Amino acid sequence: MTDVFATAQTYISPQRNPAYPFLREIVMSALIEKGDATGAAVLRVSLGVMFLAHSVVLKLFTFGLAGTAGYFASLGLPASFAYLVFAAEAIGGALLIANVATGWVSLALIPVLAGAFWVHAGNGWVFSAAGGGWEYPLFLIIVSAVVALQAFAANARTVGKPAALGNAVHQA
Repeated sequence: MTDVFATAQTYISPQRNPAYPFLREIVMSALIEKGDATGAAVLRVSLGVMFLAHSVVLKLFTFGLAGTAGYFASLGLPASFAYLVFAAEAIGGALLIANVATGWVSLALIPVLAGAFWVHAGNGWVFSAAGGGWEYPLFLIIVSAVVALQAFAANARTVGKPAALGNAVHQA
C-alpha cells in the first residue's frame, strides 16, 4: 500500500517537487481570490444575523414590541418608531443574509444605527456601562458602510460579465 504521507510530502515539499513554486502560486492565488469573497460574505451574514437577533430576539421576544415602543416614547421619540425600527432590522437582516440588494440595505440601515448611537452617546464609551455605551453602534455603522462598499465594488466588477454557474449576481 502506498504511504499517503510520503506521497503528500512529495507534492508539498519544495525540496522534492520542482513544480512546488508553481503549485504554491496557484494555491495562494485561489485562496486570495476566494478569500476576498468569503470574507465579504462572512461579514455580510454576521451583520444580517446581528440585525435579526437585535430585532426578533431583543425587541420582540425580550422586551416585546409594546415594551420597545414604551422605551422609544421614554426617549422622546414617537412610539411608532419602535415598530418601524423592528421591521427595518428584521427585514434588513434577512435581506443581508440572503444577499439581496446588499449595498442599498446596508446603507438604509445606517440611520437605524445612528439612532442607537444617539441613544447611547451619553453613556460613555464602553457598551457594558449602565445604559450601554456608544462604541458598539459606531462599530456597526462602520461595518454597515464596509458591507455596502464591498457590495458595490463586487457589483462593479461583475458589470458586463456573465455570471458563472452557481454564482448568482445580485444588484448592490
